[in-house]
Amino acid sequence: MADTMQGLKRTHYCGTLREEHIGQTVVVSGWVQRNRDLGNLMFIDLRDRSGIVQLSFDDTTDKALFEKASTARSEFVLMAQGVVLARESINKDIPTGKIEIQVNDLRILAKSETPPFEITDTTNVKEDLRLKYRYLDLRRSELQNRIISRHKIVKIARDYFDENGFIEVETPILIKSTPEGARDYLVPSRVHHGKFYALPQSPQLYKQLLMLSGYDRYMQIARCFRDEDLRADRQPEFTQIDVEMSFVDEEDVMTINEGFIKRVFKEFLNYDVPTPFRRIPYDEAMDRYGIDKPDTRFGLELCNLSDLLTDCEFKVFAGALANGGSVRGINVKGAASALSRKEIDKLTDFVKTYRAKGLAFTRITADGESSSFEKFLKPEEVAAIRERMGAEVGDVLLIVADKNQVVYDSLGQLRNHLARKLNLIEPNTYDFLWVTDFPLFEYDEEEGRYAAKHHPFTSPKLDQLDRLENDKDHCYARAYDVIINGYEVGGGSIRINDPEVQNKMFKALGFTEEQAMERFGFLLNAFKYGVPPHGGMAYGLDRLIMIMTGTENIRDVIAFPKVQNASELMTNCPDFVEDKSLAELAIAVVPEEEK
Repeated sequence: MADTMQGLKRTHYCGTLREEHIGQTVVVSGWVQRNRDLGNLMFIDLRDRSGIVQLSFDDTTDKALFEKASTARSEFVLMAQGVVLARESINKDIPTGKIEIQVNDLRILAKSETPPFEITDTTNVKEDLRLKYRYLDLRRSELQNRIISRHKIVKIARDYFDENGFIEVETPILIKSTPEGARDYLVPSRVHHGKFYALPQSPQLYKQLLMLSGYDRYMQIARCFRDEDLRADRQPEFTQIDVEMSFVDEEDVMTINEGFIKRVFKEFLNYDVPTPFRRIPYDEAMDRYGIDKPDTRFGLELCNLSDLLTDCEFKVFAGALANGGSVRGINVKGAASALSRKEIDKLTDFVKTYRAKGLAFTRITADGESSSFEKFLKPEEVAAIRERMGAEVGDVLLIVADKNQVVYDSLGQLRNHLARKLNLIEPNTYDFLWVTDFPLFEYDEEEGRYAAKHHPFTSPKLDQLDRLENDKDHCYARAYDVIINGYEVGGGSIRINDPEVQNKMFKALGFTEEQAMERFGFLLNAFKYGVPPHGGMAYGLDRLIMIMTGTENIRDVIAFPKVQNASELMTNCPDFVEDKSLAELAIAVVPEEEK
């Protein structure tokens, strides 16, 4: 049988003991990191969330106690009482390295089987195995520190917004499905057969209704759910720092949120964020960087070559221009030695994953030049391209010709890829900016209609209301995203508060009056009772913590994350349920082959 704690109470966390505790009797508890038995000497490294402390046993230790300690293996749970002594062999790698505890009472509270991997920050096993045994992985100090960091950042957020007059309000998790954007996760109702709740993609409509209800400033640490394809920095369930304000314009929202970013970086990282942030309109961001969340810590800006090639006879370039596309490129300065022909072939495969058909290149070295396309152009066209791109010996010119969106996607991602590959980003630096003036609409080719770029409640620019009906391609929104190091960390907008404009927006999105009332009737009815001007934004908390703790994997900052296919390996979720449960919900599962 395992020992009990009876008679002992923990007095200190393992990692908190220092030289000032020498001579004190203390009680610590935790997990065995390792046991070193040297015959008449034994040392156990005991670990808890605060760190590691060394327990010592020697020839003065009671024989039965010594023998008990010798049975303690990796991940056994111990409680130990002893006297803090100065350590003879100092360990400079840990904060407790100058002291140890000479143990006079030891309890083995729980034994452990040999874990499937070593519980250390240097463990090198596949992520799937660590996720299957996530409860063990979470014992590693690296992950524990990130989860604790999450707690600290959330507390800073709550304190900051509270001090600025925001009221935290919890909004429902089971809501009405209003599909417009990503897919909803649906929850069947047992009481109302055939009807479903949805899990919220965001608290958007509820926080707008709270503004109508007079709460003026709202915030919430909100759980959100989206049934969409996953990427490295996305999860099907995630957390937002959600805020909304009444009687404000864009400047008010940006200012209060710049204050939050400044506060959280100062308190958590002791990093002074310069404010106000730079602002880049959406169209400029796309033209210069090919992406609406640009990392501007390095160059490699896109160069538009389309006007130089209007009479071009090279089919690849001419065909793209004839179809309304463009020809754009980036000059990778001084990279000719790093980007061999073999490396450029790899870059070609990279851009193809973003639907580009290929990657044209010119490589200029002191020993000569090579190009995949210049022989098909007139000399004056080659000269014009090189002049505009600022080509010099040592440079590599990389060019994509296609539809504008394909060109932007492929070169924007290639730009980021090259920055990492060529180490163009100075470590431990941060880049803060706003991207503003987003298009209000984007055309959905699959559905053959216009969709809202952000959501249907975003206000158009006040001088562009007429474009809702006759010029959707050039109708811009009062929307803004905050970007840190090339990640969209938060986004928001000023909302529509005029029922007439909201109805026009629904009409522009292809909703009939009946469809708009069916989906959003509760909102339209509420709008009849006096809606203040309002706006806000939401931060992706997981993504913000990912950046602030220096990881590129969002799963590192979530205690129990999902993997790429939206499953959780530890609990084998999602899973089948009993037929009885399905029958209560009047649900039948269609076999895969029939679906």
